[in-house]
Amino acid sequence: MASHRLIPRVRSAGAAVLLAAFCLAGCGENKYVAPPPPSVTVMTPVKQAVTRYLEATGSLASINSVNLVARVSGFIQQINYRDGDQVKAGTTLFVIEPEPYRLKLEQAQAAQASAEASLRQLEAEFKRQTDLASRQIASQANLDTATANRDAGRAKLDQAKGDTDQAQINLGYTQVKAPFDGIVSARLVSLGDLVGASGPTQLATIVQTDPVYVNFNLAERDVLRVRQEIRERGLTPADLKRVPIEVGLQSDSGYPHRGTLDYAAPTINASTGTLAVRGILDNPNRVLLPGYFVRVRVPEAEQNDALLIPDAALGSDQGGRYLLVVNKDNVVEQRKVEIGAVVNDMRVIEKGLNPDDRVIVAGLLRAIPGQKVDPHTRSVAAGAPAAAK
Repeated sequence: MASHRLIPRVRSAGAAVLLAAFCLAGCGENKYVAPPPPSVTVMTPVKQAVTRYLEATGSLASINSVNLVARVSGFIQQINYRDGDQVKAGTTLFVIEPEPYRLKLEQAQAAQASAEASLRQLEAEFKRQTDLASRQIASQANLDTATANRDAGRAKLDQAKGDTDQAQINLGYTQVKAPFDGIVSARLVSLGDLVGASGPTQLATIVQTDPVYVNFNLAERDVLRVRQEIRERGLTPADLKRVPIEVGLQSDSGYPHRGTLDYAAPTINASTGTLAVRGILDNPNRVLLPGYFVRVRVPEAEQNDALLIPDAALGSDQGGRYLLVVNKDNVVEQRKVEIGAVVNDMRVIEKGLNPDDRVIVAGLLRAIPGQKVDPHTRSVAAGAPAAAK
């Protein structure tokens, strides 16, 4: 009996709850509330003096690189260096058996002494015949013969001197010496090898590594701009050789190696539209090896009021590089820009940016062009520009 009394009460209570819910729903209005605009961080460009650079990719080359060859034939008698040694100019590296060439030199010197003795006798005879002919004691024919013999003696002496000089040169060729300071490669011959029998035989290679050249190319547009600045500043060719260049290896941060311009080609390469340029750098520690590919930059001009923004703020698409800028209505705009050099973690903006523009530097993924944002300003102190990377 108790259970039957409880059921109606439970049903009446549930109905009351449902009735209250419907009443509440009917009394209020369900309106959509838009979310607040996304928060982004903006900053105005930093203004500071920046040096503009021409940047290129180059390769290092040795100033001198020579194959050491045997210019006379003979057996290798001495090898006076270890593979990879750093040697000074004039160091004897190889000795080819000198005895046969020393003997030839002695023979040539003896022939020269004989020719000198014969010439002295012929000159004495010539003087005698000249004296007799002047007193009309000897005939003109005898004088002519004495003159011819004297001239022939002089020619033989000249030939004997030439033979002596050639023999001296050949004897010198038996010592293969370093023509300049450099590093000698691994030898290509061994002691006792016969070299020079059928022509010059390569013995090794010597390479000069201090200083070194860096070769690179400049685009025709850059060349035209540089030549215009040269004319405006009144620079001479001698001044250009004092223009500094900076070089960085692939593993370097920045451009730690310094040098100067050394050469520029007189003509533009018609097939590539570039100008070949060369610099020279000291390399006392042999850090720069010929054959390395390097990054090169040459200071072009000083830009006093360059505009810089964090490099991470830049985006790119098929149209090029761009920045997201917040306008006066806090609406995001996509701005196409032309970029310049990197200064630390900042990037120079050459075109497309105004000094008072607010550039989005954080929250880029929340910023959509054409939509509003909630900008928060961040300031970056300007300072002296560091080396561009």
